[in-house]
Amino acid sequence: MTLPYATLPGDLDHLIADDHVVANRLFEHLEAGRGDRRMLVDQVSYGRALHAHAEEEVLYPALAEIGAAADAEEGRDEHQALKRLLVLLDHADPGSREFERALNKLIGGVRHHIEKEEREFLPALRRAVGAEEMGRLGERYLAAKRSVPARSHPTVPSTGRRRRLMHAAAGFMDKVRDRVSGRSNVLSTDASCLLDTQAQRILDTWSRLVLAPYELLTLEQARQQPSLADAAMEILQQDGRPTDPEEVGSAADVTVPGPGGDLVVRVYKPLGQTRDPVPVVMWVHGGGWILFTNDDYDASCRALVNRTGAIVVSPEYRKAPEHVFPAAHEDVLATYRWLRTNATGLGGDPSRIAIGGEGVGANMAAATCGQLKQAGEPLPVAQVLVCPLTTTAQYGASMRDAADARPLNRPLLSWMMMHAFRGVTDSLKDPRVELLPLSAQGLAGLPPTLIVTTDRDVLQSQGDEWCARLDAAGVRATSVRYGGVMHDFFGLAAVLDKAAHAQEEVALHLRQAFGEAPAAHPLDGAPMRRPKVIG
Repeated sequence: MTLPYATLPGDLDHLIADDHVVANRLFEHLEAGRGDRRMLVDQVSYGRALHAHAEEEVLYPALAEIGAAADAEEGRDEHQALKRLLVLLDHADPGSREFERALNKLIGGVRHHIEKEEREFLPALRRAVGAEEMGRLGERYLAAKRSVPARSHPTVPSTGRRRRLMHAAAGFMDKVRDRVSGRSNVLSTDASCLLDTQAQRILDTWSRLVLAPYELLTLEQARQQPSLADAAMEILQQDGRPTDPEEVGSAADVTVPGPGGDLVVRVYKPLGQTRDPVPVVMWVHGGGWILFTNDDYDASCRALVNRTGAIVVSPEYRKAPEHVFPAAHEDVLATYRWLRTNATGLGGDPSRIAIGGEGVGANMAAATCGQLKQAGEPLPVAQVLVCPLTTTAQYGASMRDAADARPLNRPLLSWMMMHAFRGVTDSLKDPRVELLPLSAQGLAGLPPTLIVTTDRDVLQSQGDEWCARLDAAGVRATSVRYGGVMHDFFGLAAVLDKAAHAQEEVALHLRQAFGEAPAAHPLDGAPMRRPKVIG
């Protein structure tokens, strides 16, 4: 179920509900008989242990303070019963009678617990304490998750029945932490077996490299973690393949004036550029407005240079929470306007500029087109949106179906939003971010658009819906969906064939817009009504 009222990404009830959706999706994999059964249960177990600890530290004391001590006690008792089942699952072999019986009881118990919390406990707490306090409690909830003790267990009572039960659960939690620590880490991979072999290897490798799932870290810790690009490099090294970046004519950083000070913009030029001028692509990297840099998306830009023959320009925009919305959007818009004026000096053709990006970079590319249209300025000749975020709402079936996906799952999306809009939560509804509600009149006349989505991405539904709304507004909008791959896949062509295919699709779209390739799909020149599905 879902909460019957609106919440903000960092609110306690929002974060708890995210955990619930992930747990239920993992249960659905187990019930369907798909995925790595041991790994799925380990992910459930670790997630439930952290969730229970945080609720016992934050939710239940808050319930007691509003006069719902009996509800808090009921929740604690349910947690202890569930932890006992987790201990049984840890000791049993998947497929054994003992394992399956304990698993069925766990699934039923957790679902009952979820329904009780979402129908009764959480709404009652919000009514009693108000929206602002739910935000503060959410901060404490995340902190409590990060503070789960690895060896000492100060929350275990000193005497009585609960001491015996909680000692068993605490010992189990230690064992799971040991199992998933270091090189054997399985917490950050996708255990559903819904990915193809190459994509699964990338996520398995990445999971071994990172300290923990990003949403369990502080922002400072998360910024120090390897990206999927680092996992790709690790795979190349394992296979004895070259790790040099794809060769281009040149890649150099230049400084351009921005609304908050100078911006660093990376300019990639094609090999053997003999004709002048050439088309230009402005490519905006992702990272939830808070993570990553041009370095992490370097492979995407190099691929686009070589597959289009264009100059590629990638802005290093300001990050939140140091610079909250609309800082990044303003930087991207300013870079595009600078590019319009200075393309000729770079060897580019100012009449053939396209724009695109990945994740929130795609959001900012689309927002830039909208702002240019509103201002009556020349539009790009094309736009490309890879795994785009087009609404801050938890929109569509993919928000449930891919809730457990990696690298971007539902809790991580909320964690990113919480940081990106800290102190400016009203901006979550700003039309530069919240694109889906824009009117057909506001969308009409936007450039031909290619949208690339994947089926293991919480953002898939909103990407599909954005394509449909552009199409309804008369925009030439096409969509390609890749099965068996994850969010943030586009730059991984060195180790992922479907990324290479996507790069060719994007290059074709751009070359058509530049007048350098014939219109190829669809043949009649009409917009595609359904996504083209690959794999």
